[in-house]
Amino acid sequence: MDDPTAASASVTVVLCTAPVDRAEWLAERLLEDGWIACANLVGPVVSRYVWEGRVERAEETLMVLKTRSDLVAELRERLVDLHPYEVPEILELPAAGGLDAYLAWVHASCRSSAD
Repeated sequence: MDDPTAASASVTVVLCTAPVDRAEWLAERLLEDGWIACANLVGPVVSRYVWEGRVERAEETLMVLKTRSDLVAELRERLVDLHPYEVPEILELPAAGGLDAYLAWVHASCRSSAD
């Protein structure tokens, strides 16, 4: 990508928590299938949340996933299919900028939207 503005606009960071024992498996599936260029697995992190009216606590891994923006909807569907949670945390943050070479690498490392 020659236009840095286009490169940053075309990259999205997806945050998703997962059970500690499943996060690496999830990341591997997404990488192997070309849905993401990179996954950072952070943790374990302690998550506190309300579920079915009760305050809960869980140790999880935070997955920081980098993908092309045109793949986000399909990535979300794939995460929901693979994820063990009934309602997985999936937050999508469009990249406002970044190193041009890195953004281009993310773009080149993911499957094409026609795959």
